[in-house]
Amino acid sequence: MADEFETVIGLECHVELATATKMFCGCANEFGAPPNTNVCPVCLGHPGTLPVPNQRAIEYAIQIGLALGCKIAPHSLFHRKNYFYPDMPKNFQISQYDQPLCVNGHLDVQVDGQTTRVGITRVHLEEDTGKTTHAGATGRIAEADYALEDYNRAGVPLVEVVSEPDMRSAEEARAYLTELRAILEALGVSDVRMEEGSLRCDANVSVRPVGSADLGTKVEIKNLNSIRSLYRAVRFEEERQRTALESGERLVQETRHWDENRGITSPLRSKEFAFDYRYFPEPDLSPLEPDPEWIEQLRAALPELPAERRRRLAQEHGLEPRQVAQVGASREWADFFERTVALGSDPKAAANWIIGDLAGLLNEHHVALAHSKVGPQHLADVVRLFASGHISSAGAKSALAVAFESGDPIEKIVEDRGLRQVSDTSALDAVIEDAIAENPGPVEQFRKGKEAAINALVGHVM
Repeated sequence: MADEFETVIGLECHVELATATKMFCGCANEFGAPPNTNVCPVCLGHPGTLPVPNQRAIEYAIQIGLALGCKIAPHSLFHRKNYFYPDMPKNFQISQYDQPLCVNGHLDVQVDGQTTRVGITRVHLEEDTGKTTHAGATGRIAEADYALEDYNRAGVPLVEVVSEPDMRSAEEARAYLTELRAILEALGVSDVRMEEGSLRCDANVSVRPVGSADLGTKVEIKNLNSIRSLYRAVRFEEERQRTALESGERLVQETRHWDENRGITSPLRSKEFAFDYRYFPEPDLSPLEPDPEWIEQLRAALPELPAERRRRLAQEHGLEPRQVAQVGASREWADFFERTVALGSDPKAAANWIIGDLAGLLNEHHVALAHSKVGPQHLADVVRLFASGHISSAGAKSALAVAFESGDPIEKIVEDRGLRQVSDTSALDAVIEDAIAENPGPVEQFRKGKEAAINALVGHVM
């Protein structure tokens, strides 16, 4: 029965922009400041205050739209999105509604060698809300004794990127968010730290019979704090909906909460419709009408985007698709690879060491590449010494692991730990004679025909 349904996924991604100040006032846009210190009468919604748009935020939003192939609207409006919640000091959010800044773009993603074009409905500007902390063991509102409000985040410039419902699997959704994050990182418009909330994603998931053109009942999933969370939540939700339909259960349009620890979604509230927010044009802000010449200047200044960089890495260095996909997954990894190659490393060998042993050490110790003690010079030295035969594969792995812990130069580690291979035959003869003399048991077993006993002697020599 499960094969009779297909999953339909659309993502709404919110990007906090890395501007110096907030969207409509001069308060600092700073993560981690003491609660309610980066606030003023404007972002707190005091009577008589007026918003003033942040030009750099508008510039960043246009750059995002251009990078996603969007049309930049010659005329767009800010609206008031009205709803009442403690993290909304004005009781409305300044956002964009039916006339957004950027429309009709796309993002190409690859899964298992297949490319899927995901449409971008809109890229629009708005302001962020404050942060609510629910005091309780789980942090859930229903189980909290009280809540605390921090308005430092209220008014921070936010860009919402809304996709078309063009994704058909959790793998495609994961690839989309990964690629979008890489593009935002390359543009330098956000630090895209999902753990700090500067990149947030809501997933709209429904299922429908295969071949149907009608969309199923949509469920919005919130509390997706990582790319892994998105993947797991979509996998769970599509299975939940398919099971419900197979058993004749009626699905309802709602917002559901993803529980990372339990690995399930649970009802949060009924899903709002646009008319619930009573949108109307923001009376205190003029329309946005960006100069076409300015738009073209921003287009010309766009950096090399991730897909372009991956194509260049493949062409210049002959990397295999698997290598280029992993090395080019982010600006940080691609920069590391190119600096390693610039130090004289063979590109394919460098790529293999980066995505193999180095990535393994980072995952094992839960360390980000940016915080690793291993730099391009370490890796270049490992590649060089291994390629020249001065250290063995085991020695190279050992040296890299020590450098990961200490940060010491590879050459020093090799010398201090005696990892350099001996290629002088006469020197090896002496070592072999010592091994034979010190291991009479394995020697006797080997002489009696037990060939596996030689391994003990080889290990001793090494």
